Amino acid sequence: MKLWILILLLPFSLSADERAWQAWRDGNAVLIMRHALAPGTGDPPGFVLQDCSTQRNLNARGRQQAQAWGRFLQQKTAADVQIFSSEWCRCLETGQLMALSTVEPLPLLNSFFAGRGDRLAQTSALQAFLAQAPLSTPTVLITHQVNITALTGIFPASGEGLLLALPLTEPITVLARVQPE
Repeated sequence: MKLWILILLLPFSLSADERAWQAWRDGNAVLIMRHALAPGTGDPPGFVLQDCSTQRNLNARGRQQAQAWGRFLQQKTAADVQIFSSEWCRCLETGQLMALSTVEPLPLLNSFFAGRGDRLAQTSALQAFLAQAPLSTPTVLITHQVNITALTGIFPASGEGLLLALPLTEPITVLARVQPE
């Protein structure tokens, strides 16, 4: 009898942060993060999506941040981690340097800064994706500040992540703001 009481109280003994990570492991939350540090704003003139040399890219500190995220997430779960990313090189590289799994490009995560995309359509598509996607493994979405701000109203730092409760509600429930360092 006492064991059942302990089991029932266990979820309440976890910190809010631990409960957020448990929700992520259980598929009841998603980690959306801004790409690691790529100094500057926007992209230079002559930007071409398929040509990383025309884009703002991660610097040495950004590459360290991405690797730190990989180590951090390995401590949070032993399960496979599914990673979706904007097609921008700084986002793809962030995911690759995490070294957790293959990074799957997802155009709806692409930046719409400076008129490069459609803010309302992409935000709506992201909400629909999260409502329909079977997130049976812990999932990470790597995107841009403007995308995260449009979705949550939060202006994340480079390399910052937000654990969002699923299913998404209005307003979106942010379970935790996270940085591995």
